[in-house]
Amino acid sequence: MVNMHGRVLIIAGSDSGGGAGIQADIKTVTALGGFAMTAITALTAQNTQGVHGVHEVPADFVREQIEVVLSDLGADCIKIGMLHRPEIILTVIDALRDLAPNVPIVADPVMIAKGGASLLADEAQDALKSKLLPMATLITPNISEAVVLSGLSIHSLEDMQRAAQALIASGSKAVFLKGGHMDDPDNVTDLLLENGGGIETFTASRIATSNTHGTGCTVASAIACGIAQGLTMKQSIHRARAYVREAITHNPELGTGHGPLNHAVTVREFGG
Repeated sequence: MVNMHGRVLIIAGSDSGGGAGIQADIKTVTALGGFAMTAITALTAQNTQGVHGVHEVPADFVREQIEVVLSDLGADCIKIGMLHRPEIILTVIDALRDLAPNVPIVADPVMIAKGGASLLADEAQDALKSKLLPMATLITPNISEAVVLSGLSIHSLEDMQRAAQALIASGSKAVFLKGGHMDDPDNVTDLLLENGGGIETFTASRIATSNTHGTGCTVASAIACGIAQGLTMKQSIHRARAYVREAITHNPELGTGHGPLNHAVTVREFGG
């Protein structure tokens, strides 16, 4: 029997294709030995080719999910993904301030799906930037999201550093900027910047595959699970990156578009 520890409440949207969103989050936290709970913010009709439809969940029901989970099960870390609409963002903020004011938050500012579909309404961007991201312990944007959030163009590692610094200046406590969308054909470099700290970079060789659907959701949930289990932020990031790399390497090669990862890779495979 697996000894599960580290309670992670995931507040995010559902991916019917199983590669990203709530489905990837649950698989990730479970694979890393944590216990995953959810508050679903939206339902998507989605596969490896893209997002074909979004069905909105009422804001009051999102809050109810959060309330009943926290009042009974509690949480050691909260992972936030797709919120989609301003009223959902404000509802989540109010719920967490009321019910989990001291629980660490890992926020993945989900804006654009792998296939290019927008997952964040334009009017929700201001609420995300001004209200949600400053209350997070860590935010995990990719390059495209960091461009929108910082207002800066990003074409180099130096640009990534400037964008991270701009996000810290705008109120973020720590930024883990993912570099997978950069043009470097050989390597992928991510960076971490904590408010008051220096920049740390993480570089690994790029894996030549299109089967990377859900990597952003996966790495954020893996980091949240590590924090929930008592690891430091840097330890959580190191383990999360190793887990994602194994999950990409052993992907199941499903679908005709951007295929999913293999979330069933085990802890011993990446030294966790």
